[in-house]
Order: sequence, then structure tokens, then C-alpha cells
Amino acid sequence: MDRKISASDFLWLILVFYRLVWVSGNAEGDALNALKTTLADPNNVLQSWDPTLVNPCTWFHVTCNSDNSVTRVDLGNANLSGQLVPQLGQLLNLQYLELYSNNISGKVPSELGNLTNLVSLDLYLNKLDGFIPDTLGKLQKLRFLRLNNNTLKGTIPMSLTTIQSLQVLDLSNNKLTGQIPVNGSFSAFTPISFNNNLLEPLPATPPPALTPTTPGSPVSNSATGAIAGGVAAGAALLFAAPAIALAWWRRRKPQDHFFDVPAEEDPEVHLGQLKRFSLRELQVATDNFGNKNILGRGGFGKVYKGRLADGTLVAVKRLKEERTQGGELQFQTEVEMISMAVHRNLLRLRGFCMTPTERLLVYPYMANGSVASCLRDRPESQSPLEWEKRQQIALGSARGLAYLHDHCDPKIIHRDVKAANILLDEEFEAVVGDFGLAKLMDYKDTHVTTAVRGTIGHIAPEYLSTGKSSEKTDVFGYGVMLLELITGQRAFDLARLASDDDVMLLDWVKTLLKEKKLETLVDGDMQGQYVVEEVEQLIQVALLCTQGSPMERPKMSDVVRMLEGDGLAERWEEWQKEEVLRQEYNHAPHPNTDWIIADSTSNIRPDELSGPR
Repeated sequence: MDRKISASDFLWLILVFYRLVWVSGNAEGDALNALKTTLADPNNVLQSWDPTLVNPCTWFHVTCNSDNSVTRVDLGNANLSGQLVPQLGQLLNLQYLELYSNNISGKVPSELGNLTNLVSLDLYLNKLDGFIPDTLGKLQKLRFLRLNNNTLKGTIPMSLTTIQSLQVLDLSNNKLTGQIPVNGSFSAFTPISFNNNLLEPLPATPPPALTPTTPGSPVSNSATGAIAGGVAAGAALLFAAPAIALAWWRRRKPQDHFFDVPAEEDPEVHLGQLKRFSLRELQVATDNFGNKNILGRGGFGKVYKGRLADGTLVAVKRLKEERTQGGELQFQTEVEMISMAVHRNLLRLRGFCMTPTERLLVYPYMANGSVASCLRDRPESQSPLEWEKRQQIALGSARGLAYLHDHCDPKIIHRDVKAANILLDEEFEAVVGDFGLAKLMDYKDTHVTTAVRGTIGHIAPEYLSTGKSSEKTDVFGYGVMLLELITGQRAFDLARLASDDDVMLLDWVKTLLKEKKLETLVDGDMQGQYVVEEVEQLIQVALLCTQGSPMERPKMSDVVRMLEGDGLAERWEEWQKEEVLRQEYNHAPHPNTDWIIADSTSNIRPDELSGPR
């Protein structure tokens, strides 16, 4: 006998089916929801984490790849408390887990060892206790491991020494005891004395498979003393208290600093992971700074490709304008400050060289060059930047600049943000370069507040007219860089005059927007493979960043949130309303209401700016 299904039965079947789909296909969503349920969230940063939504990729502070797999959870400095959950081990495609600067307590789940694609694990500045899980040794792609400033106890797992990809390791300011591993990957880090740990170094016995230690290597068999939580990398100097103490101590004891000796006489001096290279070492690496090794030229000097004695590729920046003796202590201070800024989206300073007539900085070599080279100077064999990569670059570079502005003490103003200074690593992750160099090169100038450094087309109008820089000058440069990403064009290009176009990229973009020629504006190399709505959103961010008044531009931290999908629509709508009122007040004809463009030189208020850095 046939039986009709009632409406309530049908609804029940739909709910059952929905839940089966959710459970079977969205383990990542369940894992994140499990984390949310254990965390206290007074600021409602997890408000968008709705368990009824099948796809967690729509949640704020969650980033996914093209396959809708979660690749980043960014909840740093969110005032969260509670505990981590073992379900985090189900985020098998996760690359970045950022839960730093919260009040999270409890254990570090051993299940995190399942996250074999993890590149960065940032749990520092929390209240975590218990042991460091031995399972973390399975994270063979890990580059950044920061567990410092917790209350972790026990010994450092030997399994961590097998992670050969480690670039930054910080276990400082915990309650760790026992012996310090110095083999395997740990041989790349320098023992530094910190308090709050009771550790003893093991004798250095690198396995035969490792590359022999080169002269100037940070590992020494005579290394003695305790280190903070094991081996602390340059990132251990990142936090305010150690940084202030270090700077104060070195100023109080100038007779002890090591920067006033020729590099050839003392090539084995280190500051954390910051190594002092000898001039001879870098001359050999760069073939005596041969022209064929020049990677680029800029306002601070030339950059050379080099190969160290152990085969490592580096980029050596040979600073110009510094060929006289003196200024060693100030140079030391600025180099130390640059080295303390450690973030995945900042170019890590590896070392330096200083002689009476030379100043050189040594960085890791970036295989994919700069954004500018990928946009305009790529070889025919190299594919153009895809739209997804351009979005990734926009977000990564914004995160790096936000770190310079909000997490460095004193804050670092870049002063020359442009596509040529956004570098790309092997995975096309954006890395901001040349930060801190403006101040480094100005330390002998008594009029640094009027020394304009930058590139035409990227310089904020108030910086050009007054010489005073602030974080908002960087925001302006970042906005122009976004337009470079979208259009593939130079910020200043006289060639556009041939078509009666504006030579300034910002003005050219505004003109095309007024004429509703979006397809003309977007880089033709993408051959139409982009999402129009996403292009429009990125243009909106760029125009908000390049407003004439620095006070009306967003902070870089706000830019990051807008790029993550939080608050752009509201801010854009508010700006459009204000622009309508401003133009009505000035009796100006209105442009179309879809794209309201303001003059980039209007409403400048230089008296409200701060000085450089």
C-alpha cells in the first residue's frame, strides 16, 4: 500500500541529508566549530563562524584555496581564551595556524602533528602549559615555529631537529628543562642566553649527512650556557621587552659592541640569526660584485646575487652613500631593529657586513623575483601571474606592512612601497623588502624629516610637499601597488602620453573608471581569467588607500580586514556618500555613482602627520 510522505517527514529527511553531507564533506568546518565552542570570544571575532553554513571558507579569519580547503586560520591578537582542541588535526591542508597574542591555555594538541602541510605554527604569547608534542617533528614543511612566552615544560623533543625547512624557531620564555639539541636543523640556530629556562647544551655532533659547518657558522662545539627555551632564532628578539633591554644594554656598553672592528678580523660574530659576514666572503660570493650578478638597482644601492661557500643563494644589497668612517653604533642599532622584524611576509635579514668604507646587507634569495618583474619583465617561458596569486600577493603584502606599523617598537615606516619592493618566494607568497632602509640611510642626516625617499608615482602628496612621512604614506604607496597588480602597468609611465593618457597610473585608472572601461583597465596578460566583482573590490581598496587626505586613508590593519572580507562594503559606501557631499559643496558635476573618484591631491592636512618612524 502506497504511503504519502507528510511535509514534516519530508523536512526531516532534508535535515538528515543536510547533516550527512555536512558531516561527511566538511570535517574542516566541524573542526573549526569545535574550536569555537571551547573559546571565549569577548570581541565576537568568531561571529561569522556559523555551523549551519556548509562552507567554512565564507567565515572571517579563514582562508581557503581554490578547492575550498582551509589553508589559513588567522586569529592572532583576538583576545581569545579557552583551550585548543584535537579536532584541529583534521585541517589537513592547513598551512598557517596563527593564534598568537591571546589568552589560550591548556595543552598543545598532539594531533597538530597531522598537519603535514603546515608552514607556520604561531602559538606565542599565550598561557599554554604541558609538553611540546613529539608529533610536531612530522611537520616537515614547517618554516616558522613560535611557541615562546607560554608556560610549556619538559624537554625539547629531538624530533624537531629533523625539520630541515625551519627558518625561525622560538621556544623562549617557557619553563623548559633538560638538554638543548644542537644536531640536524637545530645546527642552523645560534644559542643565546635568556632567562626562565633551565637548559644545558648537548655536544654538537652533526650527522654525516649534513653539510659540514662552514667558517662563520652559528654552531660551535664550545657553546655553553642556557638558551631561552632551546634554540631561539632572531624572532626571539622580536618582542618588546627583550628588544628594549638589548638596545638599552648596547647603548650603555658601547665598548663591548662588535661593529667597530673590520669584518675580516672578526667574521664569526652573530646576533641571534643575524650573522656578520666578512667582506671577502661576500666578494667571493658575488664574483667581486660583478655586473652579471646585479639583480636590481634602487635608491639605496645595488643588489647582487651571491652564492655562499655552503651553496646557499643570497641577495647582497650594497648600500650607497656610506663611504666614510663613523656611525658604526647608529648603523648597529638600525640593523638590529630591522632584524627584529620577523614575519612571514617580511624579507628576513640574514646578516650584514661593515667595514670602514662598506655597508652591506645579506638577505635570502627570492627565486621568483619581485611583483614588478613578474608583471612586466618576465621571460616568455614564465606564465603571467594568475588572478588568484595577485589576490594572495595583495593580502600578504598588506599583512607585512601592518606588522611593521603595529607590531614593531618603534614602528617602521617603509617610505617606498611599490611592486618592485614586494618580493615573491618559491610559493609566490608576498615578502615586503627594503623596509627600515630609509631610516638606516638617513641616520647621518640631521634633516631626516625633510628627506623624501620614494619612487615617483608612489609618493603620497603630503610626503612630497612636506617631507613628513607616516604610516599613511605607506598606505598610499600600497594602494598604488594594488593598481599595479590589477593593471600590470607602471605607476609612472611617459609612454601613456602617446595615447593622450595620464602618465600617473592613479589618474589613468580614475579616468577609465569614470568611462566605465573596466576591461581596458585590467591586465591583458590574464586574458579575461578573473572575477569582475573581485577586481572591483580590489580597486575599491586601492582607491580608499590613495585618498588625498592621509587621515581619511585606512590603516594597514584595516586594509587586511577589508581584503579578508570584513568591512569593505560599509567603508566604500560611507566614502561614496562623503564624496557626493563634498562635490555638491564644491558645485562640481557628479561622476557616475558607481565609481566616485576624488582628486588625489585634495584635502591634504600635513599638520596632522607624524614624523618618520
